[in-house]
Amino acid sequence: MLRMAIIGVAAITLAGWVVSGLWNWLIPSVFGLHTIGFWQALGLLILTRILFGGFRGGHGHRFGRRRMMRQWAERWEKMTPEEREKFREGMRRRCGGFRAPETTA
Repeated sequence: MLRMAIIGVAAITLAGWVVSGLWNWLIPSVFGLHTIGFWQALGLLILTRILFGGFRGGHGHRFGRRRMMRQWAERWEKMTPEEREKFREGMRRRCGGFRAPETTA
């Protein structure tokens, strides 16, 4: 248990150091913003985790995605060709008509 705690603290410390270093290397020169310290980098990591990752464990999230994809596949298989085309047309309207790149011979 103590070993896992030490590894966890080391990982968090390393992540904070990496974020701080990358921020201070890139952001001031690219966007003209100020540099940040170690604690601000840890705060930034926590903020991005809240906004983009939540606090779920990684395994549950992946299994949830698989279940969702399986459900969509089952729905797709149950659709008639007309329903599939109607779905495709709705997606084209919402997302724009994406086409495969043209190849030149």
